[in-house]
Amino acid sequence: MKSFKPGFYCLLIALAAGPGARADQADEWQLLPQAQVDSSGIFLDQIVSSPTATVVLPHLRLAPAPNLGQAASLSRRLITELAQKQASELFTTNWSGAAQVRVSRRTRQFSESDLIELLTATLQKEFVKDRGELELHLTRPWIKIQAPDETLTVKVSGLPPAGVCPNFMATCELWNGRELVGSWELGLRAELWRDVPVARSTLLRGEPVKDADISMERRDILIERDSYLNFPATDDSLEFTDNVPVGMPVLKRYVRLRPLILRGRVVDGVFQEGTLSISLKVEALQDGSLGQTVRVMNPKTRKELYGKVQNEQTVLIAL
Repeated sequence: MKSFKPGFYCLLIALAAGPGARADQADEWQLLPQAQVDSSGIFLDQIVSSPTATVVLPHLRLAPAPNLGQAASLSRRLITELAQKQASELFTTNWSGAAQVRVSRRTRQFSESDLIELLTATLQKEFVKDRGELELHLTRPWIKIQAPDETLTVKVSGLPPAGVCPNFMATCELWNGRELVGSWELGLRAELWRDVPVARSTLLRGEPVKDADISMERRDILIERDSYLNFPATDDSLEFTDNVPVGMPVLKRYVRLRPLILRGRVVDGVFQEGTLSISLKVEALQDGSLGQTVRVMNPKTRKELYGKVQNEQTVLIAL
């Protein structure tokens, strides 16, 4: 047999009685004229008021919650029947209050700021991740809607192949657990903020990166897409390939490994086959960094060859 507090017996005693019937030992319980609930269901303690603070009403689920935007009406008799399904051995005698209760969903206004907050968090977690801090703006005004006053989530689909862009369209679905609240096609404007290296003075071609006069500044990397995000400020093997004006971000294409061999320089070209090694002088036809394959030329035959840079003086000729 199920166990219930004495107050619950008093409540069920109150439910079935007519308005004039009373029991000396039972408090008068009142059915509320209206109540609001969440998606978890309609519970007894949400639709009945307790006359004294000493009695705690049981949190007994009577029925599913109505759909969003709809309402359900529960009469005294129906409430009694629903309650006795949970505790069939109980009977009721005393009752007061409304003849029936109108139950609706608890809602709140869902504003543009609410949408942007959820949408930004979703895109940041699922698409942007640690690339930067995302900011979103709607390209058209948002009309407030009534949404469940519960924990809401957003699902995003229909992104362009490039993902989050400065301007893009996306399909947004608003969910309350398994309940779909609404779906919209949204026009969005995005900014993705991150600290990037910016020249404080003119940076010259060939200047070592470790000596560069730069500062880290917050920029929108969706606009300045090629910015060097993980700038190796202390790497002495790198140099600039172009001049970088004051105030301009350092782009990836402006930095390269410092070449060990420069174009026009005469170096040793080495042929190796097993234990056999042949060396000759060749002219480098392009700059080359350690391990890079470059074009070289035999000055005597004018024949072009390819060699891998071994050090500042040697390239290994491919056979």
